[in-house]
Amino acid sequence: MAANDIKKISVSELRLGMYLVGFDGNWLSNPFWTSRFLLASADELRQARASGLAECWIDTSLGADVAPVAPARSTAGAAPVAKRRRAPPQAAGALSMEEELQNAARLCQTARASIFSMFSQARLGKIADTHFCSALVDDIVRSVERHPGALISLSRLKYEDDYTYMHSVAVCALMVALAKAMKLSDPDMREAGLSGLLHDIGKARIPLEILNKPSSLSDDEFATVKRHPEHGFEALRHGGVSDSVREACLHHHERMDGAGYPHRQAGKAISLMARMTAVCDVYDAITSDRPYKRGWDPADALSKMISWKGHFDPTVLSAFIEVVGIYPTGSLVRLKSEKLAVVVEQNKQSYTRPTVRAFYCIASTRAIPAELIDLSGTEEDCVVGSEDRERLPTAVIEKLWAGELYRER
Repeated sequence: MAANDIKKISVSELRLGMYLVGFDGNWLSNPFWTSRFLLASADELRQARASGLAECWIDTSLGADVAPVAPARSTAGAAPVAKRRRAPPQAAGALSMEEELQNAARLCQTARASIFSMFSQARLGKIADTHFCSALVDDIVRSVERHPGALISLSRLKYEDDYTYMHSVAVCALMVALAKAMKLSDPDMREAGLSGLLHDIGKARIPLEILNKPSSLSDDEFATVKRHPEHGFEALRHGGVSDSVREACLHHHERMDGAGYPHRQAGKAISLMARMTAVCDVYDAITSDRPYKRGWDPADALSKMISWKGHFDPTVLSAFIEVVGIYPTGSLVRLKSEKLAVVVEQNKQSYTRPTVRAFYCIASTRAIPAELIDLSGTEEDCVVGSEDRERLPTAVIEKLWAGELYRER
């Protein structure tokens, strides 16, 4: 580690994939149990930004730099983010989850900037230039193929001013993973990713005061928002995309029972890409925090989607469950070892044994140093069920969701 690798930045500049070395300020305000680790989860980033501290120090030799982003560097010799338990060996040339999180963090930054530019052009009434999207989708496909949980997890982290853009990235990643699970061809998998990336381009024509309203919409405002599929279909008329992508943009709010919009299509009259986009779009929307509501826990969201008869194509929804798992990435779960944990990655060989990040001991009612546990590699521990955050003691809820989780020792 060289002195010029240590850089002081504002806490607002922190991004996933950065290696945090310390905060500049009162150490009592430090939201973490340690200040030397790789920022690898959305919760960690939220806690840092909610700390009230203005500046911090990062080590660019062990993690990402501020934009413009330097090429990825080896993390050899870095302090481990968390303890692994019998993690399976990496294939030659494969990336670890931590390395993919760094790649995914950089990809999210690039994607957000590109989509923001495209929306800005569309907002000015210009023809949406979608040619750059193909390269972006290729990058997303490669990331999802390496570690689907990394990009899907990071893209769930959205802020008030970039929800629409990051929602597009999240739906793109989910669509790629869904197409792969459905064994679609490589060209169709890329079409699926492009459909996810562009499905909400019509929202560029919706007034920002409606789009970013921090409370529920009135009936008239909702009627305005419901026109975005048609706006998007028109915006893509000369955008160089296929009819399949345009159809997904136009019909991703249709329902299998014909109760959707804008054309009340039903059943197989709705294109496959539109039926796929409907599932991915709703899942990301209801699991995302918005100014007027807290996102649902991913496991609860999946359960509710299954219960909405007539809404989704059952075959597509079944394949989607295979993608996100029985305990989806981001789910709060209870372990046999009496720990609370968040699911961070699925295990394709056993969907009941994902990789989790444990952070709280129920027996001692204390926060513990974050521990990455590959449940497929141990017989000693397992998920015993989803944890309902509403049933947790108030003090635990506050520590878990208000960014004070790591203050206790």
